[in-house]
Amino acid sequence: MTTLWRTSALTERHHALGATLEDWNGMGTAFRYAGLDTADHHEAIRTKAGLMDVSGLKKIHCVGPHAKVLLDHATTRDISKLYPGKSVYATMLNDAGKFVDDCIVYCLAPNSYLVVHGTGLGHEMLTQGALGRNVSLIFDDDIHDLSLQGPLAVDFLEKHVEGIRELRYFHHLQTRLFGFDVMISRTGYTGERGYEIFCKAKDAPAVWDEILEQGASMGIVPCGFETLDWLRVESNLLFYPADNSETYPFPDQPAGDTLWELGLDFTVSKDKTQFRGAGEHFRLAGKERFKIFGVLIDSTQAAQAGDTIWANDKQVGIVTEGMYSRLSGRSMALARLDVPFAEHGTPLEVRGSLQAKASSHSLPFDDPEKRKRVAKD
Repeated sequence: MTTLWRTSALTERHHALGATLEDWNGMGTAFRYAGLDTADHHEAIRTKAGLMDVSGLKKIHCVGPHAKVLLDHATTRDISKLYPGKSVYATMLNDAGKFVDDCIVYCLAPNSYLVVHGTGLGHEMLTQGALGRNVSLIFDDDIHDLSLQGPLAVDFLEKHVEGIRELRYFHHLQTRLFGFDVMISRTGYTGERGYEIFCKAKDAPAVWDEILEQGASMGIVPCGFETLDWLRVESNLLFYPADNSETYPFPDQPAGDTLWELGLDFTVSKDKTQFRGAGEHFRLAGKERFKIFGVLIDSTQAAQAGDTIWANDKQVGIVTEGMYSRLSGRSMALARLDVPFAEHGTPLEVRGSLQAKASSHSLPFDDPEKRKRVAKD
Protein backbone atom coordinates (compact mmCIF):
# COMPACT_ATOMS: atom_id res chain seq x y z
CA MET A 1 0.00 0.00 0.00
CA THR A 2 1.39 3.40 -1.04
CA THR A 3 1.94 5.91 1.74
CA LEU A 4 1.16 9.48 0.71
CA TRP A 5 3.42 11.86 2.63
CA ARG A 6 2.45 15.05 0.80
CA THR A 7 -1.00 16.65 0.52
CA SER A 8 -2.29 19.13 -2.02
CA ALA A 9 -4.30 22.02 -0.61
CA LEU A 10 -6.66 21.36 -3.52
CA THR A 11 -7.59 17.83 -2.46
CA GLU A 12 -11.13 18.79 -1.49
CA ARG A 13 -11.58 20.61 -4.81
CA HIS A 14 -10.47 17.50 -6.69
CA HIS A 15 -12.84 15.26 -4.73
CA ALA A 16 -15.72 17.67 -5.39
CA LEU A 17 -15.01 17.36 -9.12
CA GLY A 18 -15.16 13.57 -8.91
CA ALA A 19 -11.43 13.10 -9.22
CA THR A 20 -9.65 9.80 -8.95
CA LEU A 21 -6.61 10.62 -6.82
CA GLU A 22 -3.51 8.53 -7.42
CA ASP A 23 -0.04 8.69 -5.98
CA TRP A 24 2.45 10.75 -7.91
CA ASN A 25 5.67 11.73 -6.20
CA GLY A 26 4.15 11.06 -2.78
CA MET A 27 1.14 13.32 -3.34
CA GLY A 28 -2.45 12.36 -4.13
CA THR A 29 -2.88 13.76 -7.65
CA ALA A 30 -6.03 14.19 -9.74
CA PHE A 31 -5.40 11.90 -12.71
CA ARG A 32 -8.91 12.34 -14.16
CA TYR A 33 -12.25 13.98 -13.34
CA ALA A 34 -15.80 12.70 -13.65
CA GLY A 35 -17.86 13.90 -16.60
CA LEU A 36 -14.97 14.68 -18.94
CA ASP A 37 -12.60 12.14 -20.40
CA THR A 38 -8.96 12.61 -21.30
CA ALA A 39 -9.82 13.33 -24.95
CA ASP A 40 -11.95 16.28 -23.78
CA HIS A 41 -9.13 17.59 -21.62
CA HIS A 42 -6.62 17.14 -24.44
CA GLU A 43 -8.86 19.09 -26.79
CA ALA A 44 -9.39 21.85 -24.22
CA ILE A 45 -5.66 22.46 -23.82
CA ARG A 46 -4.92 22.24 -27.54
CA THR A 47 -7.77 24.59 -28.56
CA LYS A 48 -8.69 26.70 -25.50
CA ALA A 49 -7.05 26.25 -22.09
CA GLY A 50 -7.00 23.86 -19.15
CA LEU A 51 -6.03 24.16 -15.51
CA MET A 52 -4.04 21.43 -13.74
CA ASP A 53 -2.77 20.97 -10.21
CA VAL A 54 0.89 19.94 -10.61
CA SER A 55 1.86 20.63 -7.01
CA GLY A 56 3.31 17.12 -6.80
CA LEU A 57 6.45 18.54 -8.40
CA LYS A 58 9.16 18.95 -5.77
CA LYS A 59 10.17 22.53 -5.03
CA ILE A 60 13.58 23.19 -3.48
CA HIS A 61 15.01 26.57 -2.55
CA CYS A 62 18.77 26.76 -3.11
CA VAL A 63 20.08 29.79 -1.27
CA GLY A 64 23.48 31.11 -0.22
CA PRO A 65 26.89 32.25 -1.48
CA HIS A 66 27.61 28.84 -3.03
CA ALA A 67 24.16 28.31 -4.58
CA LYS A 68 25.35 29.01 -8.13
CA VAL A 69 28.43 26.82 -7.66
CA LEU A 70 26.28 23.93 -6.46
CA LEU A 71 23.82 24.19 -9.33
CA ASP A 72 26.60 24.61 -11.86
CA HIS A 73 28.11 21.33 -10.68
CA ALA A 74 24.82 19.44 -10.30
CA THR A 75 23.22 20.43 -13.62
CA THR A 76 24.23 20.58 -17.27
CA ARG A 77 23.42 24.27 -17.64
CA ASP A 78 25.58 27.36 -17.29
CA ILE A 79 23.86 28.87 -14.26
CA SER A 80 25.84 32.11 -14.60
CA LYS A 81 23.57 33.00 -17.54
CA LEU A 82 20.52 33.16 -15.28
CA TYR A 83 19.37 36.45 -13.84
CA PRO A 84 16.40 37.31 -11.59
CA GLY A 85 13.29 36.55 -13.61
CA LYS A 86 14.98 33.99 -15.90
CA SER A 87 14.73 30.19 -15.71
CA VAL A 88 16.18 27.25 -17.63
CA TYR A 89 15.39 23.59 -18.25
CA ALA A 90 18.29 21.43 -17.07
CA THR A 91 19.26 17.81 -16.58
CA MET A 92 21.24 16.03 -13.86
CA LEU A 93 23.61 13.11 -14.35
CA ASN A 94 25.31 10.63 -12.06
CA ASP A 95 29.05 9.93 -12.09
CA ALA A 96 28.50 7.38 -14.88
CA GLY A 97 27.19 10.13 -17.14
CA LYS A 98 23.64 8.75 -17.01
CA PHE A 99 20.43 10.76 -16.63
CA VAL A 100 18.90 10.77 -13.13
CA ASP A 101 16.56 13.79 -13.24
CA ASP A 102 15.47 16.91 -15.05
CA CYS A 103 14.36 20.18 -13.55
CA ILE A 104 13.67 23.84 -14.10
CA VAL A 105 15.97 26.23 -12.27
CA TYR A 106 14.41 29.62 -11.51
CA CYS A 107 16.62 32.53 -10.52
CA LEU A 108 14.65 34.47 -7.92
CA ALA A 109 17.38 36.86 -6.76
CA PRO A 110 21.19 36.90 -6.52
CA ASN A 111 22.27 33.69 -4.72
CA SER A 112 18.64 32.53 -4.57
CA TYR A 113 17.19 29.86 -6.86
CA LEU A 114 14.14 27.62 -6.94
CA VAL A 115 14.67 24.12 -8.36
CA VAL A 116 11.49 22.32 -9.45
CA HIS A 117 11.75 18.64 -10.38
CA GLY A 118 9.70 15.45 -10.59
CA THR A 119 10.31 11.89 -9.47
CA GLY A 120 14.05 11.63 -10.09
CA LEU A 121 17.00 12.01 -7.73
CA GLY A 122 17.32 15.78 -7.96
CA HIS A 123 16.85 16.50 -4.27
CA GLU A 124 19.28 13.78 -3.26
CA MET A 125 21.85 14.98 -5.79
CA LEU A 126 21.64 18.55 -4.54
CA THR A 127 21.83 17.46 -0.90
CA GLN A 128 24.94 15.43 -1.62
CA GLY A 129 26.55 18.27 -3.55
CA ALA A 130 25.78 20.80 -0.81
CA LEU A 131 28.04 19.06 1.71
CA GLY A 132 30.88 21.37 2.65
CA ARG A 133 29.41 24.33 0.77
CA ASN A 134 27.88 27.52 2.13
CA VAL A 135 24.40 26.87 0.79
CA SER A 136 20.99 26.01 2.24
CA LEU A 137 18.45 23.68 0.65
CA ILE A 138 14.81 24.05 1.72
CA PHE A 139 12.13 21.64 0.53
CA ASP A 140 8.97 23.74 0.16
CA ASP A 141 5.54 22.12 -0.15
CA ASP A 142 3.89 25.37 0.92
CA ILE A 143 4.39 26.42 -2.70
CA HIS A 144 1.61 25.07 -4.91
CA ASP A 145 1.86 24.97 -8.68
CA LEU A 146 -1.26 25.57 -10.80
CA SER A 147 -0.59 25.09 -14.51
CA LEU A 148 -2.79 27.04 -16.93
CA GLN A 149 -2.02 25.79 -20.43
CA GLY A 150 -3.42 26.44 -23.87
CA PRO A 151 -3.76 29.15 -26.52
CA LEU A 152 -6.29 31.16 -24.49
CA ALA A 153 -4.26 31.12 -21.26
CA VAL A 154 -2.60 34.45 -22.06
CA ASP A 155 -5.93 36.02 -23.07
CA PHE A 156 -7.36 35.08 -19.68
CA LEU A 157 -4.37 36.17 -17.63
CA GLU A 158 -3.92 39.54 -19.33
CA LYS A 159 -7.29 40.56 -17.89
CA HIS A 160 -5.76 40.25 -14.42
CA VAL A 161 -1.97 40.66 -14.72
CA GLU A 162 -0.39 43.68 -16.35
CA GLY A 163 2.42 42.86 -18.76
CA ILE A 164 1.74 39.11 -18.89
CA ARG A 165 1.56 39.08 -22.69
CA GLU A 166 5.10 40.46 -22.87
CA LEU A 167 6.49 37.79 -20.52
CA ARG A 168 8.98 35.75 -22.55
CA TYR A 169 9.34 31.98 -22.66
CA PHE A 170 11.24 30.67 -19.62
CA HIS A 171 10.85 33.94 -17.75
CA HIS A 172 8.81 34.63 -14.63
CA LEU A 173 7.50 37.55 -12.62
CA GLN A 174 6.37 38.25 -9.09
CA THR A 175 2.90 39.75 -9.12
CA ARG A 176 -0.58 39.55 -7.64
CA LEU A 177 -3.50 37.55 -8.99
CA PHE A 178 -7.01 37.95 -7.54
CA GLY A 179 -5.39 39.78 -4.62
CA PHE A 180 -2.88 37.00 -3.81
CA ASP A 181 0.91 37.08 -4.08
CA VAL A 182 2.02 34.73 -6.86
CA MET A 183 4.93 33.98 -9.15
CA ILE A 184 3.86 33.38 -12.74
CA SER A 185 6.24 31.52 -15.02
CA ARG A 186 5.89 31.10 -18.76
CA THR A 187 6.61 27.41 -18.67
CA GLY A 188 4.66 24.16 -18.82
CA TYR A 189 4.62 20.57 -19.99
CA THR A 190 2.18 20.66 -22.89
CA GLY A 191 3.88 22.15 -25.95
CA GLU A 192 1.36 25.01 -25.81
CA ARG A 193 1.75 28.59 -24.73
CA GLY A 194 1.17 28.20 -21.02
CA TYR A 195 1.87 29.50 -17.56
CA GLU A 196 2.60 28.04 -14.15
CA ILE A 197 1.16 29.94 -11.21
CA PHE A 198 3.12 29.41 -7.99
CA CYS A 199 1.18 30.43 -4.89
CA LYS A 200 0.99 29.69 -1.17
CA ALA A 201 -0.92 26.58 -0.16
CA LYS A 202 -3.51 28.58 1.77
CA ASP A 203 -4.25 30.68 -1.34
CA ALA A 204 -4.35 27.82 -3.85
CA PRO A 205 -8.08 26.93 -3.45
CA ALA A 206 -9.16 30.54 -4.00
CA VAL A 207 -6.88 31.00 -7.03
CA TRP A 208 -8.12 27.69 -8.47
CA ASP A 209 -11.77 28.69 -7.95
CA GLU A 210 -11.34 32.13 -9.51
CA ILE A 211 -9.62 30.80 -12.63
CA LEU A 212 -12.31 28.19 -13.24
CA GLU A 213 -15.21 30.53 -12.45
CA GLN A 214 -13.97 33.50 -14.43
CA GLY A 215 -12.52 31.34 -17.22
CA ALA A 216 -15.60 29.17 -17.77
CA SER A 217 -16.97 31.45 -20.50
CA MET A 218 -13.68 31.00 -22.39
CA GLY A 219 -13.89 27.21 -22.12
CA ILE A 220 -11.24 26.84 -19.40
CA VAL A 221 -11.78 23.54 -17.55
CA PRO A 222 -9.96 21.53 -14.87
CA CYS A 223 -7.81 18.85 -16.51
CA GLY A 224 -6.51 15.60 -15.08
CA PHE A 225 -2.84 14.73 -14.78
CA GLU A 226 -3.37 11.87 -17.24
CA THR A 227 -3.85 14.46 -19.99
CA LEU A 228 -0.15 15.23 -19.81
CA ASP A 229 0.66 11.79 -21.22
CA TRP A 230 -1.27 12.61 -24.38
CA LEU A 231 0.23 16.07 -24.70
CA ARG A 232 3.77 14.91 -24.08
CA VAL A 233 3.59 12.26 -26.81
CA GLU A 234 2.70 14.90 -29.37
CA SER A 235 5.23 17.40 -28.04
CA ASN A 236 8.16 15.03 -27.25
CA LEU A 237 8.28 15.67 -23.51
CA LEU A 238 9.87 12.83 -21.56
CA PHE A 239 8.60 11.59 -18.21
CA TYR A 240 10.93 9.91 -15.76
CA PRO A 241 10.99 6.92 -15.34
CA ALA A 242 8.29 6.02 -17.90
CA ASP A 243 10.61 6.46 -20.91
CA ASN A 244 13.79 5.27 -19.21
CA SER A 245 15.73 2.07 -18.64
CA GLU A 246 14.49 2.10 -15.06
CA THR A 247 11.24 0.87 -16.68
CA TYR A 248 12.75 -0.91 -19.71
CA PRO A 249 16.09 -2.31 -18.49
CA PHE A 250 18.85 -3.72 -20.62
CA PRO A 251 19.93 -7.27 -19.65
CA ASP A 252 23.01 -7.32 -17.41
CA GLN A 253 23.30 -3.52 -17.41
CA PRO A 254 22.53 -1.08 -14.60
CA ALA A 255 19.69 1.37 -15.11
CA GLY A 256 20.60 4.63 -16.71
CA ASP A 257 20.43 6.29 -20.12
CA THR A 258 22.64 8.90 -21.73
CA LEU A 259 21.44 12.29 -22.86
CA TRP A 260 22.44 11.29 -26.38
CA GLU A 261 20.00 8.37 -26.24
CA LEU A 262 17.18 10.42 -24.76
CA GLY A 263 17.63 13.33 -27.15
CA LEU A 264 18.40 15.62 -24.21
CA ASP A 265 21.98 16.50 -25.16
CA PHE A 266 20.72 20.02 -25.99
CA THR A 267 20.50 20.65 -22.24
CA VAL A 268 24.29 20.84 -22.01
CA SER A 269 25.19 24.52 -22.30
CA LYS A 270 27.55 25.43 -25.11
CA ASP A 271 31.21 25.12 -24.09
CA LYS A 272 30.31 23.76 -20.64
CA THR A 273 32.58 20.82 -19.84
CA GLN A 274 32.55 20.69 -16.03
CA PHE A 275 29.53 19.17 -14.29
CA ARG A 276 28.81 15.94 -12.51
CA GLY A 277 29.24 13.06 -14.95
CA ALA A 278 30.63 15.30 -17.72
CA GLY A 279 33.58 13.09 -18.59
CA GLU A 280 31.43 10.02 -19.12
CA HIS A 281 28.74 12.04 -20.89
CA PHE A 282 31.15 13.21 -23.58
CA ARG A 283 32.87 9.82 -23.80
CA LEU A 284 29.54 8.10 -24.51
CA ALA A 285 28.68 10.30 -27.50
CA GLY A 286 28.17 8.09 -30.53
CA LYS A 287 27.72 4.94 -28.41
CA GLU A 288 23.92 5.08 -28.25
CA ARG A 289 22.12 1.78 -27.63
CA PHE A 290 18.75 3.26 -28.70
CA LYS A 291 17.10 6.55 -29.55
CA ILE A 292 13.87 8.08 -28.28
CA PHE A 293 11.85 8.52 -31.45
CA GLY A 294 8.30 8.87 -32.68
CA VAL A 295 6.13 6.14 -34.18
CA LEU A 296 3.09 6.90 -36.33
CA ILE A 297 0.62 4.00 -36.26
CA ASP A 298 -1.92 3.05 -38.92
CA SER A 299 -4.80 2.66 -36.46
CA THR A 300 -7.58 4.50 -34.69
CA GLN A 301 -6.39 2.94 -31.42
CA ALA A 302 -3.65 4.18 -29.16
CA ALA A 303 -0.66 1.95 -28.53
CA GLN A 304 -0.01 1.07 -24.91
CA ALA A 305 3.23 1.33 -22.97
CA GLY A 306 5.13 -1.91 -23.41
CA ASP A 307 3.82 -2.72 -26.87
CA THR A 308 6.70 -4.00 -28.99
CA ILE A 309 7.92 -2.58 -32.30
CA TRP A 310 9.10 -4.83 -35.11
CA ALA A 311 10.82 -4.65 -38.46
CA ASN A 312 11.47 -7.66 -40.71
CA ASP A 313 10.21 -10.00 -37.94
CA LYS A 314 12.79 -8.67 -35.49
CA GLN A 315 11.94 -6.62 -32.42
CA VAL A 316 13.57 -3.21 -32.81
CA GLY A 317 11.95 -1.17 -30.08
CA ILE A 318 9.28 -0.68 -27.46
CA VAL A 319 6.50 1.86 -26.97
CA THR A 320 6.83 3.97 -23.82
CA GLU A 321 3.61 5.99 -24.28
CA GLY A 322 0.92 6.25 -26.94
CA MET A 323 -2.15 8.32 -27.73
CA TYR A 324 -4.81 8.78 -30.40
CA SER A 325 -5.79 12.35 -31.22
CA ARG A 326 -9.30 12.98 -32.45
CA LEU A 327 -8.10 16.46 -33.43
CA SER A 328 -5.54 15.22 -35.94
CA GLY A 329 -6.90 11.70 -36.48
CA ARG A 330 -3.49 10.18 -35.77
CA SER A 331 -2.28 7.40 -33.50
CA MET A 332 1.14 8.40 -32.18
CA ALA A 333 3.67 7.01 -29.75
CA LEU A 334 7.00 7.71 -28.12
CA ALA A 335 9.33 4.75 -28.38
CA ARG A 336 12.79 3.46 -27.59
CA LEU A 337 14.02 2.40 -31.04
CA ASP A 338 17.21 0.63 -32.06
CA VAL A 339 19.44 3.29 -33.60
CA PRO A 340 19.27 2.12 -37.26
CA PHE A 341 15.47 2.38 -37.19
CA ALA A 342 15.34 5.88 -35.69
CA GLU A 343 15.11 7.49 -39.11
CA HIS A 344 11.96 9.24 -40.31
CA GLY A 345 9.76 7.05 -42.50
CA THR A 346 11.21 3.63 -41.61
CA PRO A 347 8.50 0.93 -42.03
CA LEU A 348 7.59 -0.72 -38.73
CA GLU A 349 4.94 -2.87 -37.08
CA VAL A 350 3.43 -2.54 -33.60
CA ARG A 351 2.43 -5.67 -31.70
CA GLY A 352 0.79 -6.08 -28.32
CA SER A 353 -2.42 -4.31 -27.31
CA LEU A 354 -2.95 -3.84 -31.06
CA GLN A 355 -1.30 -5.13 -34.21
CA ALA A 356 -0.83 -2.52 -36.90
CA LYS A 357 1.54 -1.20 -39.51
CA ALA A 358 3.51 1.86 -38.49
CA SER A 359 6.45 4.04 -39.43
CA SER A 360 9.07 5.96 -37.53
CA HIS A 361 8.41 9.67 -37.25
CA SER A 362 10.64 12.56 -36.24
CA LEU A 363 9.72 14.45 -33.09
CA PRO A 364 7.79 16.41 -32.08
CA PHE A 365 4.60 15.40 -33.88
CA ASP A 366 2.85 18.65 -32.96
CA ASP A 367 4.27 22.09 -33.78
CA PRO A 368 7.72 20.84 -34.87
CA GLU A 369 9.11 24.38 -35.04
CA LYS A 370 7.84 25.05 -31.47
CA ARG A 371 6.24 28.30 -32.50
CA LYS A 372 3.31 28.07 -30.08
CA ARG A 373 5.27 27.87 -26.86
CA VAL A 374 7.61 30.75 -27.80
CA ALA A 375 5.04 33.03 -29.47
CA LYS A 376 5.69 36.72 -28.80
CA ASP A 377 2.30 38.27 -29.60
